[in-house]
Amino acid sequence: MTTPSPTETADLSAHTPLMQQYLRIKAEHPDLLVFFRMGDFYELFYDDARKANALLDITLTVRGSSGGEPVVMAGVPVVSLEGYLSRLLKLGESVAIAEQVGEVGAGKGPVERKVVRIVTPGTVTDAELLADKQDAPLLALHAGGGRFGLAWVTVSQGEIGLLECSAAELPGWLVRLGPAEILVARDTSAVGQPEALAAVRSALTPRPVWQFEPSLGERKLCSQLGVASLQGLNAQDLPRAHAAAGALLAYLEHTQGRALGHLQRLQVLRATELIDLPPATQRNLELTLTLRGEPEPTLLSLLDVCRTGMGSRMLRHWLLTPARDRRQAVGRQEAIAVLIEAGFGPLRDALRQVSDVERVSSRVALRQVRPRELAGLRDTLTVLPQLQAAVPPAAASPLLDALRAACHAPPQALALLQNALAEQPAVWLRDGGVIRDGFDPELDELRAINANCDAFLLALEARERERTGIPNLRVQFNKVHGFYIEVTQGQKDKVPDDYQRRQTLKNAERFITPELKAFEDKALSASERALAREKALFEQLLDALGAEVPALAHLARALASLDALAALADRAATLNWCAPQFVAHPCIDIVGGRHPVVEARLAETVGKAFQPNDCRLDAKRRLLVITGPNMGGKSTFMRQVALIALLASMGSFVPAQSCRLGPLDAIHTRIGAADDLANAQSTFMLEMTEAAAILHAATEQSLVLMDEIGRGTSTFDGLALAGAIASHLHDRCAALTLFATHYFELTALPERHPSAHNVHVSAVESGDTIAFLHELQAGPASRSYGVQVARLAGMPNPVLRQARAALEALEAHKAGGEAQVDLFAPPPAAAEPEPEHPAVQALQALDVDACSPREALEQLYRLKGLAR
Repeated sequence: MTTPSPTETADLSAHTPLMQQYLRIKAEHPDLLVFFRMGDFYELFYDDARKANALLDITLTVRGSSGGEPVVMAGVPVVSLEGYLSRLLKLGESVAIAEQVGEVGAGKGPVERKVVRIVTPGTVTDAELLADKQDAPLLALHAGGGRFGLAWVTVSQGEIGLLECSAAELPGWLVRLGPAEILVARDTSAVGQPEALAAVRSALTPRPVWQFEPSLGERKLCSQLGVASLQGLNAQDLPRAHAAAGALLAYLEHTQGRALGHLQRLQVLRATELIDLPPATQRNLELTLTLRGEPEPTLLSLLDVCRTGMGSRMLRHWLLTPARDRRQAVGRQEAIAVLIEAGFGPLRDALRQVSDVERVSSRVALRQVRPRELAGLRDTLTVLPQLQAAVPPAAASPLLDALRAACHAPPQALALLQNALAEQPAVWLRDGGVIRDGFDPELDELRAINANCDAFLLALEARERERTGIPNLRVQFNKVHGFYIEVTQGQKDKVPDDYQRRQTLKNAERFITPELKAFEDKALSASERALAREKALFEQLLDALGAEVPALAHLARALASLDALAALADRAATLNWCAPQFVAHPCIDIVGGRHPVVEARLAETVGKAFQPNDCRLDAKRRLLVITGPNMGGKSTFMRQVALIALLASMGSFVPAQSCRLGPLDAIHTRIGAADDLANAQSTFMLEMTEAAAILHAATEQSLVLMDEIGRGTSTFDGLALAGAIASHLHDRCAALTLFATHYFELTALPERHPSAHNVHVSAVESGDTIAFLHELQAGPASRSYGVQVARLAGMPNPVLRQARAALEALEAHKAGGEAQVDLFAPPPAAAEPEPEHPAVQALQALDVDACSPREALEQLYRLKGLAR
């Protein structure tokens, strides 16, 4: 059965009043799961219920009927809402939460309900639904003229991002930004790039086409940022990004129910300003995820020893967006050097007391903050002087000085929180106990009524016993009759005239007095009035704190940067890393380089030291042909060079004795054997596709890693392609290249290419065993030791004997003196096209339709003569 809706059935009169209310709400949110509050449960109906049953494995039931159809429903407890929301968000679903906003029994018909909250993967702000160390950006994508405009925002921050890119660059940007949700125009939901969208596995949300209008987006951006023009923000020439930003801001207003005033900063990214890290590079270098898709061990997991979630998120951002301009990296390295020399321990200890100011301030702006979060913010602002004192003063680091100066509490915010907020507020505002005693006289009076209720009743009872002379008189309370004075039947003659009978029992009479009635009215409403007063005061507190959000956001960025710098200083000191040096000419000169993640794993698991290796690439040594056995360390060496270059570019120290690094515009990698069957790409097709992308994009300032290219096809095909690719990288791209291969024929490359050199990873063979030394040495390797590696892998002995015999036969055949094909001879010149035969020329010039039969016969004899 299809979910009934007003769009399908204009007349809802056939439905029950409750279902009419639900269907109207559902019609306003047709693409969302509607959680409809009914007492202690959120109910889902019809197709929403069936979908929730499939996704959450919750019970599907049928209750009664409406509109002549049974009502299919499924529910989740209110107290368990966050857990179910978390699961749905991870599955890419969005939810509209319809709460009861009217009073139960206040009028005829069902209690009033309305959607008070919309939660989507890219707009979530709740702490329980967000990973501490990772953002969940919302991104809008607009295609036009063969290029793409992107606009994105992380709601828990205060910054809008813009960029434009080509179709080829789009997958890399999507992987780098990692959006949780992507908005696209409704009629172009695939935007012609299904593989790019599939790579990030984001929730895809279609939006009305009219919202993606460049001029509208530009006006909305200017209004949001409070500027008359985007010219001063270096964002005027990005019409596609403006269109995406318009849809982005409209969606945020729709889901949050208000404009987001805390989005007051703009970041414009351009491909020419950042080092290009294509998706294959991020995957092959295992920057944030392993090849199996796990969060560790990766480079980020090794670096991230931050004390706060916002520090971890900042560190991740630095890692994935290294700038080509070295000034930013140099500033961070200067700060790290100062922290190591002066001691980073006090700063890291002080950061332990810091809450996630970034997310708390954004939730203040959205008016979704909880009391305990504000208490954490207050405590953070209180310890800022201690944190500032922990930042070493250093003229050698302007960055540290600027960050220290930025770590001061906005005075108004600190005073508000200290004066208004209880020392240990309740988790939820609805529980009360959020506002500090003494802050508001009215609230104090209401609380005093509750606190002093028992004492008042005891005092009243003592006074009335003395006044009436009734020794067993009691003042009591129950939920049905409220407060009363109880007198036994034998003593009722002593009751004063001002007692008013409230209830007669078999053995007693119950009375009320004007004084007790006045106290009852005050006491029974005191709790509700106290909670209402607390809510009003809390709203006033949020109003006042709203003006401090920009200052708090500035403070959050400074704290996050300090945390990230302190983490990098800790890594550099603990892991024995050095400060790299930047030079102006293309160059990678590493002495004693180590793979940071492999080194850490070796030390952790087997207590073994990592074998360091040098790497020198420059104008006269642009390409290294790396040979040697499997398991010898070729791939590890290549990756460590790339990781060292990336760490230096982000502003970190590096795992080496010394490092000199020239300009770098990209890190390209082609490593491993994989396929993409979903997009009809075999292993070899994917290999060639990635290699082709590298050959088109690499420049003399690029670092290229090529590992075992050409292995996915026949030996001769692969060998020929590998030789041609190596020649192109050397001659045309002139990129700094590490080229690992098992094709020993490629070791002839340096004979014709002066900037190419042979190196190999060493191994020692003893009988049937082999020892890998993992040491890089000059010259080509003598053999690959494939049979020995197979033996280590547990291959059956009969297979090994047969393979060894076949290998010896092949080597003997090769030694028979067969001529070696020259892989690196220049390609033959294209053959000149031969002139067409006169008969063909005559036939092409013949107008067949204009020929009479006699003329056609004459032409036929003529053509026959020309053919001879």
